[in-house]
Parts: sequence; structure tokens; C-alpha cells
Amino acid sequence: MHRLGQVLIGMGLIGLLAAPAMTQARMDEAGFQSNVAAFESSHDSTALNKSPALDQFPAFVNLAQATQPHQADVETQVIEQRNKEIVQQYFDGWRDGTGSVFDLLAPNATWTITGTGETAGTYSRQALLDQVVSPTSARLSTPIVPTVRGIWADGDMVIVLWDGEATARDGRPYQNTYTWYFRMQDGKAVEAIAFLDMQVFNDLWTRVSPRN
Repeated sequence: MHRLGQVLIGMGLIGLLAAPAMTQARMDEAGFQSNVAAFESSHDSTALNKSPALDQFPAFVNLAQATQPHQADVETQVIEQRNKEIVQQYFDGWRDGTGSVFDLLAPNATWTITGTGETAGTYSRQALLDQVVSPTSARLSTPIVPTVRGIWADGDMVIVLWDGEATARDGRPYQNTYTWYFRMQDGKAVEAIAFLDMQVFNDLWTRVSPRN
């Protein structure tokens, strides 16, 4: 009995000594499994998609694309600038007395005079020259001299704001402000719309008789 007691006591001591080691082993194993689970979850596609840094990546891509000029926009700007320069050249020639702005019109162009009065309406190029331009010049003792305030382009449309000044055959000044819209094609205007003070223009036509 005495020897059996010693054996049981010894086994009890061994169990007590082994318990901390077994507990630590279980903790280490649990920690390893936890780390593995965390590692696997961090590589999960859903977790990656939820990463704030990756969420912002498409925004950076879109910003870069938005800041790059599109080829179509560049081509439009080139066309607009060329059309502005063409119209400016015709106005310069008209101002200097070396050309006519109406040479800007294509043969098949249409010209619309807005407002009311004898000359309001839409004309072909030749009809405009015969029925409006020539009769107006016949009522003036000096040609109209244009002063351009500004020229703008939007696509194939060129807008010109300008002042015209001349002297009528009765000695009174003729002064008017115009806004002309030109739709450009291949360096020529295929359509024009003219805004002006029709009251001033109509007064010139009714007050002054054209020279023969």
C-alpha cells in the first residue's frame, strides 16, 4: 500500500507538471489557427474589394481619363480657330477696302435678315446682292466701314458682333450694330443669319432715295 501511494502521488505530480505545457500547446494551436483564418480572410476577394485604397483606385483612373483631352475636342478646336481666322480675314479686307465680306458666302448660301421691314426675309447669295446690298450702297455716299467687337466660334458656327458706320446720300450718318451668324463649311459660309437694328436700317431705306 505504501508503495502504491507513492506511485499515485508521482503520477499526480507528473500531471500537474504536464498541464501547463498542454495548455500552452492548445493556446499556440488556437493562435496558429486564428492567424491562418486571418491570413485567409485578408486574401479573400471580398475583403480586397472592400479595401479603401482599392475603392479609390477607379476614381484616380477616371480622373486621369477626364483630364486627358479627347481627340474629337482637339479637332473641333482646330476647326473653330480656322473658321474664326477666315471670317476675320474677310472683315479685314472689307474694312481696308480691298475685298467684300460677301465673298465669304458659298454659291449656294442662304442669308436671312431678321426682324420686319422691306428687306427682312431669306435670300440666296445673288438675290441678297441684287435686292439688299446694292440698293443699300446706292443710298450711301461712303461705304460702310465695319469695326469688329468680337468673333466667337461654336462648332461650325461663327458669330461676329460688329458696328457699321457710313454717310448717307443726304449727308446724315448711318450707324448700326450687327450680329451675324455664319455656318461654315470648307472655308465658306453656307448659311448666314443677320441681326441688326431694323428701325435704323428701314429709316435709311425710306428716307434716302438710291442713286441711279
